[in-house]
Amino acid sequence: MNEIFQRTKNASYSLALIPDEEKNRILLSIADAITQNMEILLEANSKDLARMEQSNPLYDRLQLTEQRLQDIASDMRNVAALPSPLGHITCENTLPNGLQLRRISVPFGVIGMIYEARPNVTFDVFSLCFKSGNASVLKGGKDAEDSNLAIVAMIKDVLKKENVSPDVINLLPATHEATAEMLNAVGYIDLCIPRGGKKLIEFVRDNARVPVIETGAGVVHTYFDKDGDLEKAKAIVNNAKTRRVSVCNALDCLLVHSSRLADLKELLSPMMGVVEFYADSRAASCLYSALLCDDDDETVYGREWMDHKLSIKTVDSLEEALLHIRRYSSGHSEAIVTENKETAQIFQQQVDAACVYVNAPTSFTDGAQFGLGAEIGISTQKLGPRGPMALNEMTTYKWLINGDGQIRK
Repeated sequence: MNEIFQRTKNASYSLALIPDEEKNRILLSIADAITQNMEILLEANSKDLARMEQSNPLYDRLQLTEQRLQDIASDMRNVAALPSPLGHITCENTLPNGLQLRRISVPFGVIGMIYEARPNVTFDVFSLCFKSGNASVLKGGKDAEDSNLAIVAMIKDVLKKENVSPDVINLLPATHEATAEMLNAVGYIDLCIPRGGKKLIEFVRDNARVPVIETGAGVVHTYFDKDGDLEKAKAIVNNAKTRRVSVCNALDCLLVHSSRLADLKELLSPMMGVVEFYADSRAASCLYSALLCDDDDETVYGREWMDHKLSIKTVDSLEEALLHIRRYSSGHSEAIVTENKETAQIFQQQVDAACVYVNAPTSFTDGAQFGLGAEIGISTQKLGPRGPMALNEMTTYKWLINGDGQIRK
């Protein structure tokens, strides 16, 4: 494994010699290769899908389709069209002694990515790392092994044709041992990013000897306020929950002001027969099919469902909604539906999350939707990047100091 890390580290230095225009052209060539090799990629993906039950919440994350591959190619072209995040002078100053200081954006070097049944992440990570001058070491899950092997082989083939070292991207075996090796690859991996469920992220955080940025896990809420518009809420809640139930920005818990319980059945009407509801006694009494749960059942209210299931909790005030979110939120994305501007302002000020929405669904928490081209993940921590991690988040900085013989007294 150390040989792979060393080859990747060596290749990372060569990226500094590739002009941005050439990087963009190579990304466009890979985007074209995605559409040209669609049959091969889908065949590999079908082998992974055959090993997973369709009832598994991860099945949707694992699945590639022609449309999804077209969208991935489009995202890669969008990344190519973005300005380079490198070489930006973010601070410049001349000291009284004549020393000239500049702080300039540079790549991390080698990004290590650990993720589960998400073959699309392989494309996203490569495009963002390559554009930002980083090499990448990928550790995908066993569920997506055939898909990831086919994707990385295709990318390497294009790189070879473009006379770029294929070691700027490498895929580790889909084993637990490979994860442990990456987390201990001090001197090789400059930054490790886990993207997946709560258990994966906690394992990486607790065992890593290399720097880590946490992404992915989401316990997401939407609060339907006493002053919320019912028609807006119907569309927002339905989109947040049902657009793709397996993604981290999908709605997990609906908070409803007690004065709006009479509207609850209508609010949830687009999801009736599709989503299973778990509700407290007041909310359950307004629905025919809800499963009753305790007001403080953490297995219901602190859960990232990744399925056609939704928690519902009745609150008597904005303050109670905020307290509930503080207790159960993972700091990913939270939303309120209200026509009261003061209430909206308080909600956005008081909710501690990477993305806080007013009258819009949390499904928009996505690098491409934010105009960032693509994303490596959604950071839920506060130190370093927060929210969608795209090109700019794949850089660090260094200080450049120019003198003319000055010495320190």
